[in-house]
Amino acid sequence: MKFIDAMKNRYTAKKYDATKKLSCQQLDDLKEIVRLSPSSINSQPWLFHFVSNEKIKKELAAASLFNAEKILNCDTVVVFNSIDSVALFEEQINQHLPEGAINYYNTHLKNLPAADLKVWFDKQVYLSIGVFLSACAQMQIDATPMEGIEPEKYAHILNLEGYRSLVAVAIGHRAEDDKNHPSTNPKSRIQKDILIKTI
Repeated sequence: MKFIDAMKNRYTAKKYDATKKLSCQQLDDLKEIVRLSPSSINSQPWLFHFVSNEKIKKELAAASLFNAEKILNCDTVVVFNSIDSVALFEEQINQHLPEGAINYYNTHLKNLPAADLKVWFDKQVYLSIGVFLSACAQMQIDATPMEGIEPEKYAHILNLEGYRSLVAVAIGHRAEDDKNHPSTNPKSRIQKDILIKTI
């Protein structure tokens, strides 16, 4: 499938078929794809949880407000976590990044307030979410990004230290009666000539 066709066909699933499962190969591919996501100075201030364990999914569902049913019925819920400790981030980049990236951080970012740095970390995580959703579309895997979660409860369930949960993405196969499918609820986007200017 051409990528443009995948994007035309993708939509946010609202209801999943719990009887249909993703393959181990599909999940392995998605793990590698999200690992390869771009980030500023290759900072990678993230941690990803792929949760298929039914007990943990139930706990996450209970901390997911109006998104509980999606998490219960999807094959896997992927939790996108942002690093929440500047000290941990600096330790990580000093261990894994080349000198040029570290120098850029020390020159242009290190002196920012911690709150501003954490916003910058979050922006990198959102880049990975975009890559992940695009990959799901290409692979014809249904996906639902969800900010409607309770981050503190997620952190407790996942035993997070130095990270905080930003977004959960349910993945799997849509239910046949998903009313958000484009056949029932056509995709709606603002016209190209309004949103895109060519100079």
